[in-house]
Amino acid sequence: MRISARADYAVRAALQLAATQDDGPLKAEAIADAQDIPHKFLEGILNDMRRGGLVLSQRGGNGGYRLAKPARSISIADVIRVVDGPLVSVRGVRPPDLSYTGPAESLLPLWIALRANVREILDGVTLADVAASDLPDDVSALAETPGAWTNP
Repeated sequence: MRISARADYAVRAALQLAATQDDGPLKAEAIADAQDIPHKFLEGILNDMRRGGLVLSQRGGNGGYRLAKPARSISIADVIRVVDGPLVSVRGVRPPDLSYTGPAESLLPLWIALRANVREILDGVTLADVAASDLPDDVSALAETPGAWTNP
């Protein structure tokens, strides 16, 4: 599974907003600078997040962006879905819409299991969790598994 640059930037921008949620709106330039995200790219991402109901924008001298709801109510999956669509698909098709035959028949339950696990992790972690460095125990345990980030 690949996390696109767009999804990575969106999550980082949302985390920046979560960390400063009580300070009022943040300008896109401030988010871009804080997270080293190209400003023009970030503007498009923030617009998608606004249309998706995750952020609110405010014009004017004191304007900027803020989360549309508390960080504890927004999962990492919510952010990724808004900017990239479904979390897991095969050739752009969701696993339940696929069919295989012969020796490939058991691929379908494998793809569905993969989708279920990705959803369980990303839906189970909120912006507040990540911003507070307080990941759920099961996620931390997976991250600490030897070889979790090495290529076979």
